[in-house]
Amino acid sequence: MNDQRSRLDPSVRRMLLVLLVVYIFNFLDRQIVNILAEPIGRDLKLSDTQLGLMTGLAFALFYTVLGLPIARYADRPTTDRGRLIAAALTIWSGMTALCGLAQNYVQLLMARIGVGVGEAGCTPAAHSLIADRVPPDRRPGAMAFYALGIPVGSLLGMMIGGYLADTLGWRKAFTLVGLPGIVMAVIVLLLVKDKGRAKAGPVSTQGGVGMFSALGQLLRSPAYLLLLAGASASSFLSYGKATWTTIFFQRSYGMSPGEVGFTFGLWGGLAGALGTWLGGWLADRYGRHDRRHIVTAPAIGMALAVPIAIAAYQSTDWRISLLLLMIPSVLNSLYYGPVYSSAQGLVPLHQRATSSALLLFGQNLIGLGLGPLFFGMLSDWLKPEYGADSVRYVLYGAALLGLLPAALYWQLGKRLNAELDRHG
Repeated sequence: MNDQRSRLDPSVRRMLLVLLVVYIFNFLDRQIVNILAEPIGRDLKLSDTQLGLMTGLAFALFYTVLGLPIARYADRPTTDRGRLIAAALTIWSGMTALCGLAQNYVQLLMARIGVGVGEAGCTPAAHSLIADRVPPDRRPGAMAFYALGIPVGSLLGMMIGGYLADTLGWRKAFTLVGLPGIVMAVIVLLLVKDKGRAKAGPVSTQGGVGMFSALGQLLRSPAYLLLLAGASASSFLSYGKATWTTIFFQRSYGMSPGEVGFTFGLWGGLAGALGTWLGGWLADRYGRHDRRHIVTAPAIGMALAVPIAIAAYQSTDWRISLLLLMIPSVLNSLYYGPVYSSAQGLVPLHQRATSSALLLFGQNLIGLGLGPLFFGMLSDWLKPEYGADSVRYVLYGAALLGLLPAALYWQLGKRLNAELDRHG
């Protein structure tokens, strides 16, 4: 496609930048609990299974269940998606701050549930806005730009959370990280203007399709089913490894939360950002001529990451382990832009937020909800034999399972030429 014709309008660039900052706050508030998990566990005397529940399922269950009806609301032609995102940001930021006031495990779980409730209103609406205003040939790159919020937000959550945990304690870390998001919500109201879809002709009359009818249409697409399975498997591994790799560095190498936050958080976040950008760039460059290649890089990258990650977890020197883990961090991040853009291109205009919500349902319920919890239960099961090193053996298995999403993305690529952007 001609570059001049697909050049982004300045207002679209501004919208993308604001949405990126919102997504950074999203993942900062979501992932800070990973670096704080070990001191929280010591303070409240929690098992690894309880830590896995707190960092994953407590958040993910409400995030995913509420995400679908909120997405259908976002798909309505009369919904102002900018205001919806601002309201969601206010809720999850306030609940993050309240995590710092929790006096016991139940109160902390309830606050984390509140974070999930708020964050359910963000990404489906943001994806829908981006897909509406960015040309199809630029969508992988635009979605990858938005998805930079994942590694950057995780990086900041690790670094800021680790530093605050070492200096002020985990309670103040939650409070100080949560409050700035409320200020950001005001900026969203001022700068993110939803152009509206009431003028979209026939589309506006289709916005009333029921949620279950819309989900049924999505699940009849073989490409979408493969995309959903691949993204859910990727998320299961990435969320599980993110939580337990930080704990692994603290237990196996004797590092403090601040040390892990600075070293693993900084370099892992930069590697994840590089992989996210690279995945979008490769999809834009090679996928425009042959849609099959939109997901070729994620398929190959995840397979290559397996032996390198296993070698990293085997090392007895944290420096070597950290250095080796940077390579899988890049390779495992290639899928964000290609997957999110494909989720928008496989559906009609009036189902774009729902498409993202169903994708996030799988990624977060299976990935965030079950990944940390499953690995925590496995660590408890292995602990009598391996002690503090039980997490190392859990991570071996997590690395090997990377072959599953690699195979799913390879199969997905075979379907994209037939199904992608057929709805316009």
